[in-house]
Amino acid sequence: MTASFHAANEDELAKVAENFLDNFALSAEERNAIQDVIWQGQDLPQIPLRYRHELSRALGGANELYLRAEAFEQLLEQLWVLDDPLEGFLSPGHLNGLRGEIHQHVFKNAEDWSTEQLFGKLGAFEASEGRFRMFIEGLTSARVRPDIESQRKFVMRVNEAIRAAGVELRETDSAGGYPVFRILWASRGSLGKAKNIIFASPIKPDLRFRDAVNNDIEIASNADTVLVYDRPIPAPGLCWRDLQEWWAEREKVPGEEAKRTLYRRLLESLPPNSPPQRRLFSGYFRHFGSAVPNLPALLPEVWLHWDPKTVKERGPNALLRFRMDFLMLLPNNVRVVVEVDGKHHYADDNGRASTEKYAAMMSADRELRLAGYDVYRFGAAELAGDDSDAIIANFFDRLFRQYHL
Repeated sequence: MTASFHAANEDELAKVAENFLDNFALSAEERNAIQDVIWQGQDLPQIPLRYRHELSRALGGANELYLRAEAFEQLLEQLWVLDDPLEGFLSPGHLNGLRGEIHQHVFKNAEDWSTEQLFGKLGAFEASEGRFRMFIEGLTSARVRPDIESQRKFVMRVNEAIRAAGVELRETDSAGGYPVFRILWASRGSLGKAKNIIFASPIKPDLRFRDAVNNDIEIASNADTVLVYDRPIPAPGLCWRDLQEWWAEREKVPGEEAKRTLYRRLLESLPPNSPPQRRLFSGYFRHFGSAVPNLPALLPEVWLHWDPKTVKERGPNALLRFRMDFLMLLPNNVRVVVEVDGKHHYADDNGRASTEKYAAMMSADRELRLAGYDVYRFGAAELAGDDSDAIIANFFDRLFRQYHL
């Protein structure tokens, strides 16, 4: 066993430790020590001591932390040291240690302890980031709080206290009909959930609703000029691997062929008169290489607004920004827009600076940001030189670090 352990590379050690926890009966102290070592190597959202105290005060009495006492006690048992082995030996059959105090001052006499007192008794203020995060997430769970309205109210109270620390509870999934919340780095994120992604179409697509109730879209004509991704977006965002699997099923082609033909189809959708845009797309793949399948899909020519009428019919200001150069759907419903701004974004047809065009672009930019999109812009000239690959690589490296990918 020792030889096997030493043969494992560093990346595997955390998994070895997790398997150990799953398969061996340990004391709460031993379990916590191993868990804290595992979490120490992870990039977890930080909730500093000050905000832990402010959160505990905002939550009021300890009896307000749960709706089901049994599930609450199970959560405490999974994360904290509740029993004193010596007291258990001296007084078998009796509740002892912190468990006994919780039964006395939280369950039986509900008004005795505040949440701040309970946090102090548990050691929550000094606990590792991983343990504190799991504790707060557990308090929002349907097991402890089997009422959706109560879950959401509790989450609002928590977020009011911790957002100043740059983190927040956010709904990331559902289980058994109840929302699941996770503590994440604070980000605006989009307010809605993506339902249909209309992309890879440099010209206005000819669409209609096949079923307006279910939001099912049908391509009325020229199906080869537009792609519509209509699968649910996973909680980790839309990765290239997801897009490739969708394409393989759509085109009925095997994996390797799907990878090649999808890349070619997306590249061909980019405007021929915008080499910088094409360079950004191909540079993304050159830089990340074999890592691309697990990274966010870089979707080109994505339609934000679609209207059956023309701009002439609607008026020039109806749809200021109807198509995005590139869109990435990141974890936790974060949407990143990347724009490559050529001369037409700020100059008139004669090449002279146009304050009207620039103002329209800034207005559209504000609308995107207010809708929850994170917008990053390149000037086309940045991507025209010999150092364009280095600029692209540096941008995406820093972008993914910014979003903790």
